[in-house]
Amino acid sequence: MRHLPALLLAASLLAPAAARGDVPAPAPAQGEKAPRPPALEVTIDRSKVDLKGRQIEVKLSRAAAKVRIKVVGQSGAVLAEEEKPFGGAAAGTPLTVTWTPSSDETVARIEVYGHDTQGYWAGVAILPWNVSIPHEEVQFETNSDVIRAPEVPKLEASLQKISEVVAKTSELGKITLFIVGHTDTVGSAEHNLALSRRRARAIAAWFKGRGLKLPVAFEGLGESAPLVKTADQVDEPRNRRVDYILSVEPPRLPSGEASWKAL
Repeated sequence: MRHLPALLLAASLLAPAAARGDVPAPAPAQGEKAPRPPALEVTIDRSKVDLKGRQIEVKLSRAAAKVRIKVVGQSGAVLAEEEKPFGGAAAGTPLTVTWTPSSDETVARIEVYGHDTQGYWAGVAILPWNVSIPHEEVQFETNSDVIRAPEVPKLEASLQKISEVVAKTSELGKITLFIVGHTDTVGSAEHNLALSRRRARAIAAWFKGRGLKLPVAFEGLGESAPLVKTADQVDEPRNRRVDYILSVEPPRLPSGEASWKAL
């Protein structure tokens, strides 16, 4: 299952540009204060953040003069800094900015600053870091979510890998372990959805019970996101799986009733 990058939006910052304005405001009458425009908002479409293509789509709530970005790697090194003018593009216009990194280091943070035509700017930061933990799948008995004793060594090995990754990336902020359950197409879709959710929860509970200090969330997707596409009622072992994802922000789930559940 492919995971779109996970993203964290920081609080917006608003400040006037130093001693200038691209569009001067009318002078206030004597004794009156100059009206302040509504706060400038910078928004980012999560689905349009393309780390492989190295581009991001931004929208401003007012006419856009330019957008600046800073791309920071996992080591803290600045991988790219770009500035693109937009010549007063109307509020709400999709503004695409690309970058060329200095290395192939994993992107940990992208800082985005939008400047309007009145000389104001606002900034947000996104943290598109996440990592999938490779592991050996736990084998459950038919229609069961009970973790059997012979399967425990698999979970112990996964817990060790999770701990090692977290120890190396703690500076990124609050990391959560997200667990996603999947099934094959044998049985009804409703039954498989419930079963995958119970199994994901069982594994989440096992990790917490063994002292994992991270926040843990889980969800089941049943047969809706197969690793190998099959016809209905096909017993495909590769589709009976659970994903372990470490991320700063919840990975996107398919639309519908799917939602992350905290343990």
